[in-house]
Order: sequence, then C-alpha cells, then structure tokens
Amino acid sequence: MCYCSNEAPFQQCCEPFISGAESPKTAEQLMRSRYSAYVVKNAQYIRETYAKEEQKHHSVEDILAFASAVDFISLEILSASDAADGSIVEFQATYITENKVCVLHERSNFILEAGLWKYLDGHIYPTPEIKLGRNDECPCGSGKKFKKCHST
Repeated sequence: MCYCSNEAPFQQCCEPFISGAESPKTAEQLMRSRYSAYVVKNAQYIRETYAKEEQKHHSVEDILAFASAVDFISLEILSASDAADGSIVEFQATYITENKVCVLHERSNFILEAGLWKYLDGHIYPTPEIKLGRNDECPCGSGKKFKKCHST
C-alpha cells in the first residue's frame, strides 16, 4: 500500500510523480504525491509542486524541517473536484509529533500551470491535538503500545 492510502505500492503510485518519471493527471494525484513526498522527506518535490507565485514563500529547508519533525501516519481524502481552471481537494493528514496526535484538515486549491497541477493555497480547519500516554495504543494502527512504536 502506498503512503497516500492507495492500494497500489508506493513504487507504482506516488513514486513516479516524486521522481519526475510521470506528472500527476489530477489535483488529487498531486495531493497524494505531495503527502507521500512529506513521508519520504522529499522537500524539493514539495517545493516544486507549489504554484510559482507561492514557491518563494517556502524554502526546501523549512519544508524538510517540518517533514523531519513529524511522523505522518495516514491520509484521508474527503472530497476532490476537478475543473478546467482549478480544483479543490479536502483531506485530513494525521501525524504524530511531540507525543501528540495531530490532524491537518485542509481544503486545498490547485491550479494548472503550463499544463501541470500545482498547489496554490488552502484553508486549514482547526482540529484538537490529542496527547498520547506511553501505554496508549499507537494511532498508526500497528496494534503496539505507543511507547514501543512512535514514542519519542
């Protein structure tokens, strides 16, 4: 299973986009590949898939610092709609950081630039952080206690 929650293996799902062998054909594919790029810490791909006007606001170093500070554990696509001039993908990305479970719930806007889908911006919905105890079940679904799995 790919990091983005698709059934296909990473090598057949998101890796061809991240490696540059293929280009995402939909905004949802781009969203999924950006998530997977965060998991594998490919900050360059994430920066390159921002819309041109947004790239100057996001350095490879800042992207990598965030990707390295968290453990992404799941992605859920809530809705996706493609249009000729832009698309919207709403998703929830769950991650662990500093012994807390966090959910990034965003409604993202994508545009086509030179025939390629790019992330423009998004609206982030507030979500509560959940503090994890060492003996809690790990939220990654491993069935292990948190202290034996993702505890820092």
